[in-house]
Amino acid sequence: MARRRGPRGPDRRHGNPLLAPAVVRFQEVAPRESVGGDDRKEAAARTSCPARALQLPAAPAAPRLRPGCQDAAMAAAAVAAPEVLRECGCKGTRTCLICERQRGGDPPWQHPPQKTHQFIYYADTGWAVGAEESDFEGWAFPFPGVTLIEDFVTPAEEAEMVRLMDRDPWKLSQSGRRKQDYGPKVNFRKQKLKTAGFRGLPSFSREVVRRMGLYPVLEDFRPVEQCNLDYCPERGSAIDPHLDDSWLWGERLVSLNLLAPTVLSMSREAPGSLLLCLAPSGLPQAPAEGAPAPGRAVPCREVEVAVPLPRRALLVLTRAARHQWKHAIHRRHIGARRVSATFRELSAEFGPGGRQRELGQELLQTSLSFQGRPT
Repeated sequence: MARRRGPRGPDRRHGNPLLAPAVVRFQEVAPRESVGGDDRKEAAARTSCPARALQLPAAPAAPRLRPGCQDAAMAAAAVAAPEVLRECGCKGTRTCLICERQRGGDPPWQHPPQKTHQFIYYADTGWAVGAEESDFEGWAFPFPGVTLIEDFVTPAEEAEMVRLMDRDPWKLSQSGRRKQDYGPKVNFRKQKLKTAGFRGLPSFSREVVRRMGLYPVLEDFRPVEQCNLDYCPERGSAIDPHLDDSWLWGERLVSLNLLAPTVLSMSREAPGSLLLCLAPSGLPQAPAEGAPAPGRAVPCREVEVAVPLPRRALLVLTRAARHQWKHAIHRRHIGARRVSATFRELSAEFGPGGRQRELGQELLQTSLSFQGRPT
């Protein structure tokens, strides 16, 4: 298999990459060359920063994502968006700084302790490597199913997207988050959904979705839902470890990280152990299947893999990273306002030949009309 080209991983001179995600460099995935219309050449023209070479033409009915020379001012305005911190949307065992302060006293909701063994994901190799000064420093295991595309949008596009999001109301959500949903109303427990009120993805996402299709990993990706989440350190925003539904949502989960770098923490509650091998200097390319002969093992339940996410990067989760490893954003990794836009595609049940293919086609047509408002 041809080795993917990309910059080296985190500078290991920094004691703990978890505390400095902003200095991490990531693999660049080159898009396929657009030829006009729906035609695409199979050969991909690789550039050092593919997203920057793409222009954002205004769609017929979509607000234009403006390029310009006021990137810094626009980005600062987006980060400093005003908000009211008097209420929260927490329910059950979920809490945020607001409701914790209101309750006072000794918190009965103690947050789960950090996993015993920390590993860092290196995007340019596909390996998870033991953190420095840990019991497993120098040991590693392949971690498939994670793709990071750095600088997917420009600073001006980022600021304009957040500005357009902030024009619509944000709803309070669990664990100190706020959200905006563009998708059908779904009852995952009963496996039912309602299309009433769903008018599609927002108009400003038209170009984002088109650009996704320029990358091989996403060339046939057609999202039917977009969920915007707003994280704020003053609210103690976080999201607990979870697996996304697989009845309605398909193989790929795609998320655009805006305004601030953060860390995606991945964990697995499966029994058994992960087999490790020594990670030589420079780290070899991870094999497509399997791993070299193991030399050590660690219980799955004690492992957490940190995937540093830079600002303006696009994350794609597939395979084991999508279906076996839970993902989370810990409170300690939110140091400034962060906005994410997560896009989801339909499962096979709603695709061609699936049991609910007609409903799936209806959802796709609505979604890709790009006339949506938050539901």
